Amino acid sequence: MIALLAALPILVAIVLMVVFNWGAKRALPIAWASAAFVAYFVWKMNLMDIFAFSAFGALKALDVLIIIFGAILILNTLKQSGAMATISNGFKGISADRRIQMIIIGWMFGAFIEGAAGFGTPAALAAPLLVGIGYPPLAAAMVTLISNSTPVAFGAVGTPLLGAMSTITGNITALGGNTEAFKMALTQWTALTHGIVGTFIPLLAVCMMTKFFGKNKSIKDGLKVAPFALFAGLAFTVPMYIMAVLFGPELPSLAGAFIGLVIVVVAARQGFLIPEEVWDFPSKENWEVDWCATEEVTSQSASADDMPLIKAWIPYIIIALVLIVTRIPAFGIKQFLVAQELIITDIMGRVGLNYSLKWAYLPGTIPFVVTAIFTQFFYKMKKEQIKLAWKHTFHQIYGAAIALFAGVAMVQLMLNSGVNGAGYSSMLTEMAMAVAGLAGQAYILVAPFIGVLGAFISGSNTVSNILFSSFQFETATILKMPQVLIVVLQVIGGGIGNMICINNIVAVCATIGIVGVEGKLIKRNIIPVILYGLAVALLIGLFIQSGINPLPL
Repeated sequence: MIALLAALPILVAIVLMVVFNWGAKRALPIAWASAAFVAYFVWKMNLMDIFAFSAFGALKALDVLIIIFGAILILNTLKQSGAMATISNGFKGISADRRIQMIIIGWMFGAFIEGAAGFGTPAALAAPLLVGIGYPPLAAAMVTLISNSTPVAFGAVGTPLLGAMSTITGNITALGGNTEAFKMALTQWTALTHGIVGTFIPLLAVCMMTKFFGKNKSIKDGLKVAPFALFAGLAFTVPMYIMAVLFGPELPSLAGAFIGLVIVVVAARQGFLIPEEVWDFPSKENWEVDWCATEEVTSQSASADDMPLIKAWIPYIIIALVLIVTRIPAFGIKQFLVAQELIITDIMGRVGLNYSLKWAYLPGTIPFVVTAIFTQFFYKMKKEQIKLAWKHTFHQIYGAAIALFAGVAMVQLMLNSGVNGAGYSSMLTEMAMAVAGLAGQAYILVAPFIGVLGAFISGSNTVSNILFSSFQFETATILKMPQVLIVVLQVIGGGIGNMICINNIVAVCATIGIVGVEGKLIKRNIIPVILYGLAVALLIGLFIQSGINPLPL
């Protein structure tokens, strides 16, 4: 009963968004209210603590909003300058087949941005590119969210996996283990497991696209591109695994995606493994109503027929280079940017509850906003074009703010609800413990979905790992399962959860101007979430049945 009450806020959000098709900005404030209700009447939390932790969550939402703002501003700047039209034509030049375009932009380009920036940035950047070359906005949102899963375990220079390590160091040392050896084992087995199953994600995303958005409504149109899709999957997962084995968790996604992007683009230009029949969406007048944008992201893209393709790509090249330089500690810039922060201490009188805004390290500011400002001068944009880019950006961010403030406030309240007068653990811990107790030896099938749950409600694989990695480790110890492999399922599950997490869905919908379809995206993307989660669970099960225990403790 306690676990069910703990799950009430999440259930409220799911029911309102999935069953009643409410938008996140309507559903999440009610979900937060239900969390506050349970916290006060069941967990016996102090009323001031409820508001303090909620206020802390609302402040944390600023991190995500700044990223969304920067991504939208880049998009609007490129559209107003005419660069987006040039980029769109450039992708059309590689292949006119929408399936190939999705693999290059949604899978490979998105994986590169995930490895460099994380924080939901890939979908927010890749989806507008797909819309710009003629994709229905709903289709662009769906496939970019699905694609942003395999690279997420290592995320922004290894952050999610390192987040997991930060919480299980005590567990490892308590059993006499070596934390550095555990980290390397976790890195390598995460890369291997993710790599084997993740290789099929481009094909799965294409099949989902042809099923829901094709003229024939059939996965058969997606299967026709299977050779190229699997080739593109391997182009990322093989170098990802090699980097994990050689260098640890910082470079697998970043370097793997960079290598893969070059390979896949060259192969596509040569027509390698690409079917002769070109697949496209139905004509625009035959699109279903909810396929289309409900809000105007910007005015019609300007035309810049005389702009060279390389010049149009310069803002994205700058973004990629700046992200690499500022995310790899060896360059020394990361430490400086992280140190630039605004701090609010003892929020609402709660001693020790401090919020830190690392404004310079957020990709929304550096490089997004900075690059947008540079681009406006570099392209010699007119004052009216610059004004429109900023105006539309502020207008669009308003719609996402309500949902994010309420959603992150709810998560922080649930996370910190362990501070209570009833003697219960936090709502999240009570939920996870109940699930593990019910699962018993079948826990291996449950473990990845605990990671999914953490990412769904927090919007972050890193946060999911921080919440549940220690719990997963202890559960594995109790059930006498290999701790490394169970924590692998947590790390991978958190990445899979990115397909349906509220923050990412709100971010991508805001970026491409679709509102009120969050529930539909969750309903559709839950299909690959379940398939991916079960596949990695069964694979780990095979490893365990084969007697594999990477680091016995």
